[in-house]
Amino acid sequence: MEKKTTKEKIVLAALDLFAEKGYDGVGVDQIAEAVGIKGPSLYHHFKSKEEILNAILDMNEKHYYEHFTAVDAMTDFPHSTDELIAISFERIGFTLHDPQITKARILFAKEQFRNEKIRKLSTMHFLTGLERLYKVIFQHMMDDGILKEDDVDILAFEFVAPITMLIHQIDREPENETEILEKLKRYMEHFVRVYKS
Repeated sequence: MEKKTTKEKIVLAALDLFAEKGYDGVGVDQIAEAVGIKGPSLYHHFKSKEEILNAILDMNEKHYYEHFTAVDAMTDFPHSTDELIAISFERIGFTLHDPQITKARILFAKEQFRNEKIRKLSTMHFLTGLERLYKVIFQHMMDDGILKEDDVDILAFEFVAPITMLIHQIDREPENETEILEKLKRYMEHFVRVYKS
């Protein structure tokens, strides 16, 4: 495992603290203390707390796209409805259990009403980006005769909205994850029964 730079340690410590206490609930000295440096030393790496937040957002986007193929770069699509469900659950598993993504999602939920950049990223990650992804997937599956021809925009929205809602429920009720994921699986199975060609 490669050693992290002080700058990377600052970003990760700030993510932990912002997810726990919110952006406004954390001071620069607290971030520095979490890293094991003095407050003034932090300014050798970042000019402000806002610059640290922007570094967190950039890190999160990079981390997310390292683990998911960007829609425009996709070349392989599900060849069956079973594969659609399996791929979707693999993505959900990453979303739920990757520590960095989980902390960022909690941070986004807390800060989306105070920070314009986070508001836009929240909408993209929780809805529009997923809709765009599944529009492309569903169009390929329709073209291949796996799914019935239908309004691909509505299908993508119909598929994504309950998934996002249930992921947020798991964030609030982690003790109920097994039951919620079972409900999510039943929902996906229902979806493919309705739209399978």
